[in-house]
Amino acid sequence: MDTENAATGRPGADVNPDAEERAELPELDVLAEAPAAAREVFGDRFDAAVRYTELLATAGVRRGLIGPREVPRLWDRHVLNCAVLAELLPAGSTLCDVGSGAGLPGIPVALARADVSVTLLEPLLRRTTFLEEVVRELGLENVTVLRGRAEEMIGKLAVDVVTARAVAPLDRLAGWGMPLLRPHGQMLALKGDSAEQELADSRAGLAKLGAVEWTVISVGEGTLETSTRVVQVKAGESPGGVKAATKRAKAARAGRNAGAKTGDRARGGRRRGTR
Repeated sequence: MDTENAATGRPGADVNPDAEERAELPELDVLAEAPAAAREVFGDRFDAAVRYTELLATAGVRRGLIGPREVPRLWDRHVLNCAVLAELLPAGSTLCDVGSGAGLPGIPVALARADVSVTLLEPLLRRTTFLEEVVRELGLENVTVLRGRAEEMIGKLAVDVVTARAVAPLDRLAGWGMPLLRPHGQMLALKGDSAEQELADSRAGLAKLGAVEWTVISVGEGTLETSTRVVQVKAGESPGGVKAATKRAKAARAGRNAGAKTGDRARGGRRRGTR
């Protein structure tokens, strides 16, 4: 979730302004030109990354998802800062961006890594509406938008990687994100200067949530002027701890029971049809 989610903005703007409308949008006048690093990071999806950044500067500001003062530094502080997270992702992995907001870090990661399947998980309708429109306009076939809260998805969604940006303190974030991981998955939290302190304060809680390894790492070195600080938390056999395992087991049983009932009805229907 972007750091400016609390900013206010004008609701109801179209995510796809035409040329005439763009001329009336002062945000684009102060949007910095894409730095050279953007071509390196996004490759053949560079044009889509440019368009996404324009949408953040226009519709994102009008809808209150990005603060107006962030527009001049969208590339460095937001889009590229998130995209370099792609360095840490295994090939062909699945990822859930918890509290995605304006799509940060999920959309930049999806643009940088077409092989990664990304789920943007966001509870607020106005944000999921924006995300769906952006995904549709950019043609991101590796991205799914899902409205809901992380705690509601335990047993329904399981991924290799959970990401989040400025959503909550690390201990609370881990309680939401770790249960969504597959065994031996990892949570990647963009935390900036607070990373070491938050990690030090959260170690006991991380262990209870099934984490077996944690560290603070920097990504984007050599690509960005200021590298991105990430708390990397690796899960063991039971991500999320005992409570999450229990919820997953209940969800699995409910799914099997629902499947059995559907099968019974289908078999019953076939029998009636043969008479």
